Amino acid sequence: MARSPEESLKATLGRVAPGTPLRDGLERILRGRTGALIVLGSDRTIESICSGGFDIGIDFSPTRLRELAKMDGAIICDKDAGNILRAAVQLVPDSSIETQESGTRHRTAERVAIQTGVPVISVSQSMQIIALYVNGLRHVLEGSEKVLARANQALATLERYRSRLDQVTSSLSALEIEAMVTVRDVAVTLQRQEMVRRISEEISQYVLELGEDGRLHTTFNQ
Repeated sequence: MARSPEESLKATLGRVAPGTPLRDGLERILRGRTGALIVLGSDRTIESICSGGFDIGIDFSPTRLRELAKMDGAIICDKDAGNILRAAVQLVPDSSIETQESGTRHRTAERVAIQTGVPVISVSQSMQIIALYVNGLRHVLEGSEKVLARANQALATLERYRSRLDQVTSSLSALEIEAMVTVRDVAVTLQRQEMVRRISEEISQYVLELGEDGRLHTTFNQ
């Protein structure tokens, strides 16, 4: 069964989370004040839009990624970013694909991701940001401090939601005993459950983005 864009984005976030070799390499590129275009996967569709460059076939390492990013062109890795397959590749996606981006690198990244279904990472030299493009979705990576602040805020919200859910659940149980349950009582309980579910999913994504820094939040969100 094919993944939804949201599921594909979550999987990609796990690969670029703090503490991973790929994230280390991306941070090195940012610190070096250079840009990069990195494709996570290679198949016939990717090959059909590649021009030039050279095969390299080496194990991935952050320093190798940083050095290869100094050259013009895209870097092609395998889907798990365990190997660097090609470098200095010119990507030629379908120019008729609509994009909301303005910069050449970001426009190419978005079009390649849409056309091939393969995740693409764009590192902007001028804006100093790392953006993920996955099946039409765009996600800008942020520092752990910002994500952690939002995660803490979401955890506080979850505590309040769970407290309210406990209250309405207890009330519903009491009404069931008295055979006095109304449709509104059930609707309110379901609404509270949905609120808890949504905020829990939000926290799960923050934990994914935080990588090693999110381990404590994994415990709290059980």
